Amino acid sequence: MIIQPFQAARPDEHDAPSVAAVPYDVVGTAEARSLAAGNPKSFLHVSRPEIDLPPGTDPSSPEAYAQARKALDSMLGEGVLKTDPEKRFYAYRQTMGSHSQTGVVALFDTKEYISGAIKRHEKTRQDKEDDRTAHIKALGAQTGPAFLAYRDVKAIDELVAEAAVETPLCDFTAPDGVRHTVWEIARGGTCRADSLQELFAAVPEMYIADGHHRTAAAARYAAERGFEGESRYFMAVAFPASQLKILPYNRLVRDVCGMSAYEFLSRVSENFTIGSKGERNARMYFNGRWTDISWDAPAGSNPVSALDVSYLQENLLAPVLGIKDPRTDRRISFMGGIKGEKALASKVDSGAFAAAFSMEPVKVDEMMSIADAGGIMPPKSTWFEPKLRSGLFVHLLR
Repeated sequence: MIIQPFQAARPDEHDAPSVAAVPYDVVGTAEARSLAAGNPKSFLHVSRPEIDLPPGTDPSSPEAYAQARKALDSMLGEGVLKTDPEKRFYAYRQTMGSHSQTGVVALFDTKEYISGAIKRHEKTRQDKEDDRTAHIKALGAQTGPAFLAYRDVKAIDELVAEAAVETPLCDFTAPDGVRHTVWEIARGGTCRADSLQELFAAVPEMYIADGHHRTAAAARYAAERGFEGESRYFMAVAFPASQLKILPYNRLVRDVCGMSAYEFLSRVSENFTIGSKGERNARMYFNGRWTDISWDAPAGSNPVSALDVSYLQENLLAPVLGIKDPRTDRRISFMGGIKGEKALASKVDSGAFAAAFSMEPVKVDEMMSIADAGGIMPPKSTWFEPKLRSGLFVHLLR
């Protein structure tokens, strides 16, 4: 893998807690507006610029992109974000309870994404690619890092660990309780940046854990500019796979096609055992109660078909509820497992949805094996936690 250092525009230790924000795609406009209220330094003013425009403004409109550029320019002009004087690599650690993961922040080659060396496991949507590409063009910057994984390399772990004993560039705990710590990986001393490049050069492949649309947009932007200069590269944080934690990505459906409770449960029972646990399991919230549903893994199935989310889609959502394409069907919604079953039940009890499905999480090895085989997982199959904070690093392309 080719990696490059870069001159990140980033907040100092004092401003980092105020600037750092959740990723743009895990909150809606209303929640983003609430989170940024009273905090002019929040990076949500850049990543969700519609919060500073009249209600109802399209987040993908020219007005929103112009507002994002204005907000970023303001943060740069006022020194809230300062560009490092030289190109650097960084180590970025996230600690959530007893779980900790430390990755390398660098620029990665869009040509290796196009060639398939940086592997994906999800399809991207054209509208979301268009949005992220327009965002890069309007701002002249990549504002949110992609989240990459690679199979562990002991020497990289050791080098990153050496950097993490130095004084951090910033170290703070966000309101959600996740601690974020950043160090420079220096060129001098025992922790050498050139050694890091050599070690990553021997890594044969990377995997996109989160940020498929950001990566695809960066590749489109690079291609439009002939892969010249820094436009060829995209900003990402790469983590050793053993440190990563995947939570389930749960499903909510708005209706059960007018069926009575008895009719719906009868249809579910055609391919699932209701009320007991078996070889593979999920939980269904319907009619005011949680119920276990189980099934046997399909014999001889490919890795994608063997996933719990695939079985649910092919044996319940599509044939029983008519949800053929979960990417576009408005009758289905998704919720990251970090919110728990209580949040799922609350959505159903509110009347907004008719049923919820709490899934088992996909394993990191399963994700990588599917990507290795060129497979594509169903949409919203993996929820990586903790999430990378936006605003801690900006890759300027101007």
